[in-house]
Amino acid sequence: TGTTYPTAPPAVVERTGGARRMEEKPPLSFDPETTAIVLTDLQNDFLSPNGVTWGVVGESVTEVMYNDTVNNLEKLLAAAADKGYLAYVSPHYYYPWDHKWEFGGSLELLMHSIGMFDREDPLSLNGFEGSGADWLDVYKPYLEEDNVIVASPHKVYGPEQNDLVLQLRKRKIDRVILGGMSANLCVEAHMRELIEQGFDVTVVADATAGATLPDMGDGYAAALTNFKFIASSVVTTQEAVDAMGSGGGSDSSDGSHMLPTAAVMLVMGVSALLV
Repeated sequence: TGTTYPTAPPAVVERTGGARRMEEKPPLSFDPETTAIVLTDLQNDFLSPNGVTWGVVGESVTEVMYNDTVNNLEKLLAAAADKGYLAYVSPHYYYPWDHKWEFGGSLELLMHSIGMFDREDPLSLNGFEGSGADWLDVYKPYLEEDNVIVASPHKVYGPEQNDLVLQLRKRKIDRVILGGMSANLCVEAHMRELIEQGFDVTVVADATAGATLPDMGDGYAAALTNFKFIASSVVTTQEAVDAMGSGGGSDSSDGSHMLPTAAVMLVMGVSALLV
């Protein structure tokens, strides 16, 4: 008997008479108290036609049948705001001293050579507005909302060197809906590290894209293969938004993810002593 693989990753693998039966997972359902959206590199150098990588990622970003990446990322940000979810952004910045590194991988060296995500200084916004390191304009209204947390920058691909995991843990988030740029680099690296850190990760396959290079292949196709092997779930933007429910979770702007009871009691006790 042949093996049938459903489109969804299997929840259970059973052996019956030498044949393997794959059972699909139950429908996804997210809770804003324990789930957050995580998006990487929502920046012009990846997502704008004026960005330095557009020549190699543009086709993948704009391909409506599969990705429509820019619009789908906006849908995730809008859903987070509407449904009471926290949204974390893991940006990518390079400062002048970063360009003095003495070795790196092929894509890493390319990013340095073309000035990708360049900033003058961590404390300076001189030249930042509208630069390749800046957010895509369409996302700026969402990223100014109180439900958005911008992590410190990651430096190569994964979140090992920034504070994303700490920020998630401190809000007691253990499930992640992941998207952003680019699929086989920062998104895949974030997926792998978050899974190693114990998070339940769902990847939104049409809210990312990847470079295509003649001598390296199709980055998006490579990532999609690994997403399916590794992530808890691989879904479309619409499936992710539907699984986020109708909202009703606590709004972070008016007290969601509040202090633990003991901390609240301590604050109340101190306040009483001061009255």
